[in-house]
Amino acid sequence: MFCSEKKLLEVERKVKANDREYNEKFQYADNRIHTSKYNILTFLPINLFEQFQRVANAYFLFLLILQLIPEISSLTWFTTIVPLVLVITMTAVKDATDDCFRHKSDNQVNNRQSEVLIDGKLQNEKWMNVKVGDIIKLENNQFVAADLLLLSSSEPHGLCYIETAELDGETNLKVRHALAVTSELGADISRLAKFDGIVVCEAPNNKLDKFTGVLSWKDSKYPLNNEKIILRGCVLRNTSWCFGMVIFAGPDTKLMQNSGKTKFKRTSIDRLMNTLVLWIFGFLVCLGIILAIGNSIWEKQVGDQFRSFLFWKEGEKNSVFSGFLTFWSYIIILNTVVPISLYVSVEVIRLGHSYFINWDRKMYYSGKATPAEARTTTLNEELGQIEYVFSDKTGTLTQNIMTFKKCSINGRIYGEVQDDLGRKTDITKKKEPVDFSVNSQAERTFQFFDHNLMEAIKLGDPKVHEFLRLLALCHTVMSEENSAGQLIYQVQSPDEGALVTAARNFGFTFKSRTPETITIEELGTLVTYQLLAFLDFNNIRKRMSVIVRNPKGQIKLYSKGADTILFEKLHPSNEDLLTLTSDHLSEFAGEGLRTLAIAYRDLDDKYFKEWHKMLEDANTATDERDERIAGLYEEIERDLMLLGATAVEDKLQEGVIETVTSLSLANIKIWVLTGDKQETAINIGYACNMLTDDMNDVFIIAGNTAAEVREELRKAKENLFGQNRSFSNGHVVFEKKQQLELASVVEETITGDYALVINGHSLAHALESDVKNDLLELACMCKTVVCCRVTPLQKAQVVELVKKYRNAVTLAIGDGANDVSMIKSKRTLTQWGMLHTWSPRGAHIGVGISGQEGLQAVLASDYSFAQFRYLQRLLLVHGRWSYFRMCKFLCYFFYKNFAFTLVHFWFGFFCGFSAQTVYDQWFITLFNIVYTSLPVLAMGIFDQDVNDQNSMDYPQLYQPGQQNLLFNKRKFLICMAHGIYTSLALFFIPYGAFYNAAGEDGQHLADYQSFAVTMATSLVIVVSVQIALDTSYWTVVNHVFIWGSIATYFSILFTMHSNGIFAIFPNQFPFVGNARHSLTQKCIWLVILLTTVASVMPVVAFRFLKVDLFPTLSDQLRQRQKAQKKARPLHSRRPQTRRSSSRRSGYAFAHQEGYGELITSGKNMRAKNLPPTSGLEKTLYNSTSWIENLCKKTTDTVSSFSQDKTVKL
Repeated sequence: MFCSEKKLLEVERKVKANDREYNEKFQYADNRIHTSKYNILTFLPINLFEQFQRVANAYFLFLLILQLIPEISSLTWFTTIVPLVLVITMTAVKDATDDCFRHKSDNQVNNRQSEVLIDGKLQNEKWMNVKVGDIIKLENNQFVAADLLLLSSSEPHGLCYIETAELDGETNLKVRHALAVTSELGADISRLAKFDGIVVCEAPNNKLDKFTGVLSWKDSKYPLNNEKIILRGCVLRNTSWCFGMVIFAGPDTKLMQNSGKTKFKRTSIDRLMNTLVLWIFGFLVCLGIILAIGNSIWEKQVGDQFRSFLFWKEGEKNSVFSGFLTFWSYIIILNTVVPISLYVSVEVIRLGHSYFINWDRKMYYSGKATPAEARTTTLNEELGQIEYVFSDKTGTLTQNIMTFKKCSINGRIYGEVQDDLGRKTDITKKKEPVDFSVNSQAERTFQFFDHNLMEAIKLGDPKVHEFLRLLALCHTVMSEENSAGQLIYQVQSPDEGALVTAARNFGFTFKSRTPETITIEELGTLVTYQLLAFLDFNNIRKRMSVIVRNPKGQIKLYSKGADTILFEKLHPSNEDLLTLTSDHLSEFAGEGLRTLAIAYRDLDDKYFKEWHKMLEDANTATDERDERIAGLYEEIERDLMLLGATAVEDKLQEGVIETVTSLSLANIKIWVLTGDKQETAINIGYACNMLTDDMNDVFIIAGNTAAEVREELRKAKENLFGQNRSFSNGHVVFEKKQQLELASVVEETITGDYALVINGHSLAHALESDVKNDLLELACMCKTVVCCRVTPLQKAQVVELVKKYRNAVTLAIGDGANDVSMIKSKRTLTQWGMLHTWSPRGAHIGVGISGQEGLQAVLASDYSFAQFRYLQRLLLVHGRWSYFRMCKFLCYFFYKNFAFTLVHFWFGFFCGFSAQTVYDQWFITLFNIVYTSLPVLAMGIFDQDVNDQNSMDYPQLYQPGQQNLLFNKRKFLICMAHGIYTSLALFFIPYGAFYNAAGEDGQHLADYQSFAVTMATSLVIVVSVQIALDTSYWTVVNHVFIWGSIATYFSILFTMHSNGIFAIFPNQFPFVGNARHSLTQKCIWLVILLTTVASVMPVVAFRFLKVDLFPTLSDQLRQRQKAQKKARPLHSRRPQTRRSSSRRSGYAFAHQEGYGELITSGKNMRAKNLPPTSGLEKTLYNSTSWIENLCKKTTDTVSSFSQDKTVKL
């Protein structure tokens, strides 16, 4: 508590380098982290306190206290304490195990080694012993121990490179640079030891992208920002060494400041169970009141007549008070209608389902050795109820691996394959790719199938050479050589990597750069260009340019960018070429390729000098600096000569088309939320069949004001619903119930397929309170929704909108840090042992894909896997099975407990409402935790109506979960009625059979103990037969558990009624010899048989008639499985049709502003090449073409069912 109060008071931090004594007076936290909750002394009290905060546990503790009161307890204390202790012990063991892992993780991190400057020399210290103000030395590939102020590094200008995947999920390298005054310290230990600068900065906070502070040293002050800070959790890359001063340590670091308490998601079945438990408790109270009133009446009218025979004093017992005590007695007896084992069983079943996901080999991605992982155990059944999927595009639907596929140069397309007659054909495996073996610098994984481009290069086509020269010069790529002498590119965006690699393979190899020069190898000849200016990319310009002087002295401007922007800058003489290239771009865009236009300009030396002088003046200006620079860029980037265009493929992941088709057939709506440009998102939508040319209409909302957006939505709704429908005018906000009723009515009237595409700026207006209902109404009527250029916050807002007003179960899937807000964290345990929590918004279920953008989405997710196609199996197989199993489990569980408990209610009318139990107390104790626990667990874990292949082949099987048909309030009432009927049969059939009956030996049968044993035996057999009828999928485990439970019952029964155990515990086992006496008589077994038949036959008859007269799709498939166990029909491949497309720009460029300035400053130029680092320099591009990828895909078998929806048996 003291530490937390101290932190609240900390407004700013003051740290002095190399002075622990000075810093200790501020009581800053050390570098030890604690994410564990308990220790040996605190585990028991804290864990018990946490467990009894749960309503169920507190309820059973209350019952236990009641049972300790002799006046009202008709059951001994062990009937409640045994199951309660068992549940609490199991939960405590689980919590202790989890905390052991946290301790282990903490110790692993705290005991890592760092080199710390102490007393003038470097010493190895554990991380937990590092203090604020210490100076630490980091080496290449080391994790950063604390939040550091970078002092110096091995790189020029005090630069260092870091990887921040643990913080933001991004794997591309970030640059940090030290102050010039401290970078001079270098690696001189004596100078570093004398460094006594004082840093005054902000207090600890969780803002990863912001830092403000001031360094005071040698009577001067130097401002500090985020570019000078290296955060804990980063990894030093491509930098031999660096020194840093600890600013924040341990819990004060920004990484740990982002940790928080676990927030658990609850499923709709959880919420329904809580409601039903309240219903049951109310039902229990009603039963107690009825029996209490009966007891009062009985005491008044009957009890007084024989009280004298019991040696009671007249008038000692009041009938009303007796009824009051009886109420509590029956609350104790009937409490098993809400068994404590229910909650434990649910958690065990969910744990089993999670392991099935983890163990599923069909969701294992061998390419990265990545299995599927269920990162939570509480949401499995909700995977079977998904109605909306919100998906990122890049890296989720696509691979985020860019491959150069085609180009248009001087009006001719290169990259297409033609047959002998000159007709365009598809690429097949038999087609030979271009042979790049003569080029020693070529990237071996690069494939290109059009040999005409190589012929043009060999023939010396000047336009082709200029085109490839531009690709090799106009970029921000950095190059280096590894130890094997191979050229390695460090790319800031995968688009650039694809273009530079293509130029490299065609003989124009980018070799190296300095702040003033760019060196390339042109067809074997090294050529050095003087870099005169770099006109950097930004999201407004949507282009980048370089101005270079070639060895002949000519000045050239090379530019690449969005066609819509660059075409406006062309010289009028390019009109014919522009028309031809525009047609080519339309073709490329129609194939879903990402395009860039390519152009150049020859510059006059005098003109360039004048322009460069103006640029220098603008750079030193204090007023309107950015505007003046932008104007000069516009000035020189005009009258360009068009060279052509590039087409890069961001490959669809394998199986995306099949997955999207299958999920659509399952009535799951897919919304794509992406930061990419509208044209690119639309192209990908067409490529993966979310959008089709067969759609009735695709509505595009692109208004720049709220009024424009409202008008576009109104027109779209008029088109969708027709003119005769009245709409809200955008100013009426529906109540939730009215909104849902309207949407459900309208949805039934919509015919045809529609899609909605909306831009980020339009979405910002559409999410306003007076428009969002119109947006939601329109979007939910569309088959597909694509939101482009959206921010992470907007992604979360869209998900929240659907969650709030549609009352539908949602799932969000993504692979990057920008997807975290819509995925939302449940619990994320990183290697730091910390728990992440994120935005309060987010989907019901978050799925992370371990792709090219780091692990942040995975760390924030509930489920993770490596490929989008596994979503189909996760939902249609594991999700549907989990929902199916959980519903069957709950139906059976409530049924058997009503049947078990309500016998006491009927018995009350025959025992004077005395709260006498009808069963042996040990039977009451063991019924739920021994006799019936394992069979229902086996059914809940292993049962399946149809196998996994049929679940995938027939997505329509998924719809009952969406409609919540298998377990709801109506189903609960049916289970309740079933249980009540069974309890009536269990009580009244033995009661009637025993009434005035005699045994085979002529003795009376109607003693209490024989009656109790007969009913208990009947109950165990009835519920076992019932679960056998409920089980659809038999395994060895089911057989062992069901029949083993019956055997266990009889073995325990005979043991507890034996003479031996009675001799040891005479007070605890009073039913001595009864089992042997009762169960050796034939009439008892006939009663048990009659009871079983009477209880089960109505169910058998009803189910037989239902399956025969009204079979569901699941029933039909189950019959088909039985009839065709061996042979499975082969499904025909669905033909892939190429789509003709209207003109759509495919421009998309994943580039960030600022790298041009970094290159021209020379700060990121290294003095020497470093050896390669731990897998960072990976080959970025996959050589397999998209067409070949499609050929490998398995066909979607749902087509067979969609063509013939009647399954013939």
